[in-house]
Amino acid sequence: MKNLSFLINTLFVLGIGCSAPSPKKTNEPVITLKIQKIAEGLHSPVTAAFTADGTMLIAEQTGQIRVLKGTDLLEVAFLDLKNKLVKLSGAYDERGLLGLALHPDYNRNKKFYVYYSSPATEAGSDHQSVVSEFITSSDPMRADSASERVLLTVQQPESNHNGGDLKFGPDGYLYIGLGDGGGAGDKHGPSGNGQNMNTLLGKILRIDVNTESSYKIPQDNPFVGTRAKSEIWAYGLRNPWRFSFDRKTGQLFAADVGQNKFEEVNIIEKGGNYGWRIMEATHCFDPEANCKTDTLKLPINEYKHELGISITGGYVYNGLAIKVLSGKYIFGDWTGPLFFLEHKGQTWTRGNIELTGKPSGDFKILGFAEDNFAELYVLTNQEVGSKGTKGAVYKFVNP
Repeated sequence: MKNLSFLINTLFVLGIGCSAPSPKKTNEPVITLKIQKIAEGLHSPVTAAFTADGTMLIAEQTGQIRVLKGTDLLEVAFLDLKNKLVKLSGAYDERGLLGLALHPDYNRNKKFYVYYSSPATEAGSDHQSVVSEFITSSDPMRADSASERVLLTVQQPESNHNGGDLKFGPDGYLYIGLGDGGGAGDKHGPSGNGQNMNTLLGKILRIDVNTESSYKIPQDNPFVGTRAKSEIWAYGLRNPWRFSFDRKTGQLFAADVGQNKFEEVNIIEKGGNYGWRIMEATHCFDPEANCKTDTLKLPINEYKHELGISITGGYVYNGLAIKVLSGKYIFGDWTGPLFFLEHKGQTWTRGNIELTGKPSGDFKILGFAEDNFAELYVLTNQEVGSKGTKGAVYKFVNP
């Protein structure tokens, strides 16, 4: 792997993982798929959304939202937030433009939402996470950059574990993923941010953006009327790097990046405690043994760091083009492997996805996207840092 020694040291310091995976043969089922490149020359594409006419809006970590119209990647950005971002490292960084979601009524109101990292406004913070609303201008290929309405800011103690995903649920509310504040081991207070109900860090939030000032709290949020933050939908997460709703069932799937040993996939339920820092996946972390698990929601699947070191969540496939994927949850690891989960009885069984059409060299999986027909895309980079132009978007197709 390119820059392997640097990568291992960086990931150890940042707490994403401590070693690169070694190839291992397994007896798990295998699906062979083809990927077709539809866009290249991007700066670390991390997420994307589709307008009603099929135009793809691609969020680059470095701050621009690019427009893919048909097969043409437009030179002029849909929105440029580079001047609002904290200064990013050229080598490796988890900050930047991290989330993008279109309002469910986007065709009428032209509203969309972003999550980005801006300079800190409080002493002792590394930066702050910002969730904002923007409106598309009269030109459908350009946002109105002056229309920003800041909904939420969260001070971040460290540079990493920012989460950053945004998704509207079937209920019309906006869900927001936030990591535990960074560092390693969630060493924030006596129980860590993941278990601290007075912080938004280490949580998935649920808010109502259909208001003129800031946002409203849905009254059926699980902690309304308690001493906990009422925005919280679920907690006990380390770094939820990409989540999605199954179009068919409405279930919320989230991938949570592990500490030193395990990566995990969870189905997020209202009020659920997903264990961090008590547990890393299904294993005791703090304390190292005999942790109490009876009130915790355990992942539906986990894998060891010999298979990958930083999970990237994807989607349940509900498209029509690739029958073999129907109903399966598709996800990957930053280091390149792709997996699927298949629901069998009361359990989820993991399998491997082998690709044709894959580029030579590194294939870092940054995110996934789902179009209007529920077909899936994978967003990639061939570099560790975000400032190069080796990012690309591929569509899954039949081999």
